[in-house]
Amino acid sequence: MHLPSFIWLWKIAAWSMGLSLLAYVLLATTGFWMWRIRNSLTVPSFMMFAGGRSQWVTLHVIMGVSMVSLVLLLLAIGIIGTLGHFGSLGHSSHLWAGLIVVGLVLLSAFSATQIRFGKAWARPLHITLNTILFLGFAWVSLTGWSVVQKYLP
Repeated sequence: MHLPSFIWLWKIAAWSMGLSLLAYVLLATTGFWMWRIRNSLTVPSFMMFAGGRSQWVTLHVIMGVSMVSLVLLLLAIGIIGTLGHFGSLGHSSHLWAGLIVVGLVLLSAFSATQIRFGKAWARPLHITLNTILFLGFAWVSLTGWSVVQKYLP
């Protein structure tokens, strides 16, 4: 394919990755506070001021949907950009890192939907997947940096 420069696409990818990492941090923070509310007899006063547990759950869900959307956008950008620039996929371990992160995010989102139905396995799975996702984000960030170097003029 002889397409114009993909630098605009990589700018979208950079913003999406940064926002995905921000969403991950916010999800970890809100998840920690929801855990603290669930396992504590006293609720910190600032949490009640912020609307109580239901507001934290709502924020957690919104951030989760946002992160899933951003990760799927990154997947699409990666596939389109790599095919457009190189004509094929699999030029680095970044592909595998990205696919694993996408899988972890989708599994985490699925397990989150099961928490509401009271499935006993869902919450521990959700927390475990999100802990592993930290390593996945680190791996995809490191491999992504080497990929970015290929595209910069």
